[in-house]
Amino acid sequence: MGCRTSLASWQKLTSLAASVKQLHLKDLFNAQPQRFDQYSVSHSGILFDYSKNLVSSDVLKQLIALAEDCELSSWRDKMFSGEKINITEQRAVLHTALRGSESSELLVDGENVLPLVTEQLEKVATFVNAVRSGDWRGATGKVITDIVSIGVGGSNLGPQMVTEALSPNTQSPLNVHYVSNADGVQIATTLEKLNAETTLFVVSSKTFTTSETMTNANTAVNWLKSECLQRDAVSKHFVAVSTNIEKTTEFGIDPDNVFTMWDWVGGRFSLWSTIGLPIALYLGFDQFNQLLKGAHAADLHFKSAPFEQNIPVLMALLSLWNTTFMGAKAQAILPYDQSMHMLPAYLQQAEMESNGKSTTFAGEQVAYTSVPLIWGMTGINGQHAFYQYLHQGTTVVPADFIGSVTPRINVGKHHTVLMSNMFAQTEALMNGVTDEEVAAQLREKGADESEIESLVPHKVHQGNRPTTTILLDKIDAFHVGQLIALYEHKIFTQGILLDVCSFDQWGVELGKGLANAIQGELERGEFAIHDSSTTGLLNYFSKKRVEYSA
Repeated sequence: MGCRTSLASWQKLTSLAASVKQLHLKDLFNAQPQRFDQYSVSHSGILFDYSKNLVSSDVLKQLIALAEDCELSSWRDKMFSGEKINITEQRAVLHTALRGSESSELLVDGENVLPLVTEQLEKVATFVNAVRSGDWRGATGKVITDIVSIGVGGSNLGPQMVTEALSPNTQSPLNVHYVSNADGVQIATTLEKLNAETTLFVVSSKTFTTSETMTNANTAVNWLKSECLQRDAVSKHFVAVSTNIEKTTEFGIDPDNVFTMWDWVGGRFSLWSTIGLPIALYLGFDQFNQLLKGAHAADLHFKSAPFEQNIPVLMALLSLWNTTFMGAKAQAILPYDQSMHMLPAYLQQAEMESNGKSTTFAGEQVAYTSVPLIWGMTGINGQHAFYQYLHQGTTVVPADFIGSVTPRINVGKHHTVLMSNMFAQTEALMNGVTDEEVAAQLREKGADESEIESLVPHKVHQGNRPTTTILLDKIDAFHVGQLIALYEHKIFTQGILLDVCSFDQWGVELGKGLANAIQGELERGEFAIHDSSTTGLLNYFSKKRVEYSA
């Protein structure tokens, strides 16, 4: 694909960045009174306002030129058509096929995958209706009341985030619990509140060998047996999302109760697949289908909108501009909605696991800053935690502010107070407060000149901190599905612009392999050759564990 830095558009952006760094957002708004109209896009109930970013018409022109130079349209077509753009694993990337297609055929290795998707969705719908209606019962004939979803990474974060986002005001016959941590505290505290006779476990692991997941699954089986549910316990209380029928059968799960997925669906993009079974169980299949429809609406927008009006393309271009050209090292995700509190963690995995790479498609070292650190939390809580850093810290952190026009639950003036804070924060981060303004405020309060001189340096805010605001009409399944898919397409676009493969995760695989090896050593009490630190830690841990167990 060639080195990105050699592209004329890249070089022009480098030059533009040097001059734009001297500008202030206040000056851009003064020069362009209609800046909001020029730098905002709305689509299907979502407003995307990026006017408070340090971009000009020249910058936007060159960013779009860069997208064209990187052949983004061609890569987008390759993804949607099922070409194997995951080049290191020789896999197609088709999570988009899970939520609808305008064609009747989509081939992967000569097989039309669309009927496979339809078949699994129908299977999910049938199962969900059986459990929610009470037709599916546990081993003692009691109706299921609680679902425990066991998975890790993409098998956990996506479903849990969506469940949390859509749980307010949801009337469900089921409670859903998520277990992902290998720390026994999580599953122990989850199980102690449940009745084994009315609990159903959903174990999600593509290979059914994931260490953390299978450790928790085996603990769940032992718990069932300890509760005197021996006969048919596993077959009546466990279902799986996996491709490994041999392993699931060995575990005791009826093959009819195994929901499949495919290697062309990456874990962090899999909530639309059977991995989303806990979502469908909790919300009902109709609401799960609305989630898919929202994502499909985002797919159509990404495929058809011109780059200058294409929300995920603009999201990726802004990330590249703020990080690679303007020098930001982090980006904050700040949802002003309690139900969206897991969105920062979800996007942290989605973006950093996808594009936290240092090797180009051609196998060469990336010669520029790539993705930022993604972090954040709900807005109001963040205001009383780390916004001080955002306002007056020595580093600039661009931020996405995400809110809704209507609340999930309407309580008095709460939503007005919440959103007033969100709008105020973006304005404050943009404008800041000058020394003259601080001095004037202090004089109005009766401060003398010596006090003013002392306090002014501490109260000045430089402002000029870029923010993007995303407003959803409402927090419902359709709009949440759309929002997530827009971020997914941002991540794909970002990877193309950065010239990295977004759909492998070799850094994750390295840690998994080492952990499995060390686990074996700890269980045997015999250690291989490690560095002195790791050897010392293993010896210390093993010795202390023996002492405490004595």
